[in-house]
Amino acid sequence: MILDTNALSAVADNVSAVVQVFVNADTVELPVIVLGEYRFGIAQSLRRDTYEQWLTKLIASSRVLDINEHTTRNYAHVRLELKKLGRPIPSNDLWIAALSRQHSQPILSRDRHFDGISGVARIPW
Repeated sequence: MILDTNALSAVADNVSAVVQVFVNADTVELPVIVLGEYRFGIAQSLRRDTYEQWLTKLIASSRVLDINEHTTRNYAHVRLELKKLGRPIPSNDLWIAALSRQHSQPILSRDRHFDGISGVARIPW
């Protein structure tokens, strides 16, 4: 399962509905994009040291998904599909969707715009 940034934040903040899904996941995968977004958020937090320590432990027990040439192909296909449908989504979420397709993993997210993307499954909470 891939964590979107809102899911990562919810796990860090111990939101029970998300933590329950998180602990029952076979795998936890963190897109490098999500790590960047999350670190931007915690850089502005008064609890940044606590969150950074927690994130370091999570990264050690998870798989970080990097963007590679194969990802760029999925990105282009997803973006084109959404453009044709007239349903653009934020750029970072395009990359997350591309990684979801590439690795055949669902995305734990509150963002419903992932629902309309073929080959991408969203786990809501």
